[in-house]
This record gives sequence, C-alpha cells and structure tokens, in this order.
Amino acid sequence: MKRRMFSLTAIALTLAAGGAHAQTKWDLPSAYQPTDFHVENLNLFAQDVDKATAGKLKITVHINSSLFKAPEIKRAVQGNQAQIGEILLANFQNEWQIFGVDGLPFVATSYDAAWKLYQAQKPFLEKKLSEQGMTLLYTVPWPPQGLYSKNPVAKVEDLKGSKWRAYSPATARIAELVGAQPVTVQSAELSQAMATGVVESFMTSGATGYATKTYEYIKNFYDTQAWLPKNAIIVNNKAFAALSKDEQAAVLKAAASAESRGWAMSKQKTKDYTDLLQKNGMRILEPSAQLKAGFAKVGDTMLKEWIEKAGPDGKALIDAYRKP
Repeated sequence: MKRRMFSLTAIALTLAAGGAHAQTKWDLPSAYQPTDFHVENLNLFAQDVDKATAGKLKITVHINSSLFKAPEIKRAVQGNQAQIGEILLANFQNEWQIFGVDGLPFVATSYDAAWKLYQAQKPFLEKKLSEQGMTLLYTVPWPPQGLYSKNPVAKVEDLKGSKWRAYSPATARIAELVGAQPVTVQSAELSQAMATGVVESFMTSGATGYATKTYEYIKNFYDTQAWLPKNAIIVNNKAFAALSKDEQAAVLKAAASAESRGWAMSKQKTKDYTDLLQKNGMRILEPSAQLKAGFAKVGDTMLKEWIEKAGPDGKALIDAYRKP
C-alpha cells in the first residue's frame, strides 16, 4: 500500500510539474493610466489570450510606466526583457522616420484617413521591426489631437514663449515652429508638470487630457484634429517562436480582435472624452481661421522636412497614402 501511495504521489507531482512547465508568462509594459481605453483594450487582449490558450499563456499588463518608462519599452521588447509591449510609434521617429509619419500634423485628420495611412505604413513597419527581432501585432490610434492651452489662442503666434509639452520629435518640432519652449514630459508625469507650471500648452488627445485631469490646470481645448498617432503592440520574435502553434494562432487572433475593437473604441471615446472634459470645466473651442491657417503652414513645413529625412521610403509611403 505504501509503495502504491508513493507511486500515485510521484505521478501527481510529475503531472503538476508538467503543468507548471507548460504555462508561459509574458510581461506587457504600458505607459498609460488605468482609466485609459488603451489599457482597457490591453487587458481584454490579455484575457482573450488566456481564455484561448486555456491559461497556458498568461500576459501580465504593467501600466503607468511601472515596469519600463515609455521610451524604454521598445528596447525592452527587442532585448526580451519584456516579451511584449505597447509603444507610441511617433516616440521613435528619431530612430527611423517612418515610425513618426502618423505624428505629422494635418496629414491624416480623420479615422478613415488614419486607417489609410496605416495601410500605407504597415509594410514598412513590419519589415523594420522584423529586422530588429520583433513582430507588429496590432495598432490602435489615439483620438484626434487637440490643443490645450492655459491662455487663449487666436493664432499660432499666441503660443510664442509658452512652455510646451513635447513627447515626440514631431511635437518638439511644432514647438520650435510656433516659437514655444519645448519641455519633454511623458504621459505619466504630465499631471505633475501642469501642477508645478512646467507645462502651459500642448497637443494631445481628449483621452490623455481626461486621464491626466488636464481640466484641473488648463481650461482651453481647441479641437484642431491635428493628427491621430497610433500605439503599437509589438512582440519579441524569440518569445513568440517559443510558443506552440496553437498558442501563436491564439495570440494573432486576439491581436486582430484587439485592433478592430481598439479602433472602434477610439472613435467612440473621442466624443465621450470631449463631453467629460467639458463636464469637468474645460472650454471646448473651435479653432479660429487664423489658427487653422497657421497650423496648416506648420504641417506643410513638417511634411516636407519629413520626406527629405525619410528618403525614398518616405516618399513611397506618402504616394501610396495619397493614391485614390
């Protein structure tokens, strides 16, 4: 009897060890707050993967830059310190210009235009990320970017000397062109930067404006719909290759669902966030003709500069985007 009990115990331990070994755990760092719809979508993606793999692949979402800060996430995934991660593509324009095309102001100013731009950009992204040992799983755009300003702005010249939050090469260049003072501040530090007077104006979405409680410090929001930058979910190729074929298929299926859901969420949230900002005391303003014209010039200048830097690939991308 003792021998039989020992055998059963040994078998149970072996099975338990095998089950533990079968489970794979991934870390997914994100720079955004728990109230952000991007984080909501990430959590749903992780849940879909968990369900589809029967718990064999567990993805832990680390929000609010708690694991890696926004500029560090891409390198962390590339080095497999985090197996999967969320990045704002425009943050990496200095590394490679194509990353930043959706951060150019007044190139794609609607969801349909942003999707068309993404389709033109996607082959370039996939090739570059593959060369760097990563795979693009999906993207989700932010709502259209508007102008937040402590002081009223009737024309771009009114921004001269203002302390301008820059979080990407494109937003820093806008500051230079309008005569503002660029200050590098990522999303997680924005509330503190506004509270301490480090930042007085910036362009971002209604989503970030609400998540960071911008309305407590800044009261003017101009609905410029300047651009729709995308977050991208990227995965380390070695980590992905280590999964079983069924697990890989589950990740890809969940990613496709997250992309479709995320674009729909972003579109719906555009109005929701604007309403929430207004409810909390933000003045939602239509930009004047002068302000629109001034920003249009900024956009033209930046697109020309971008194409010169991006070279043949950049021209091919824009040509594909503009093709009827």
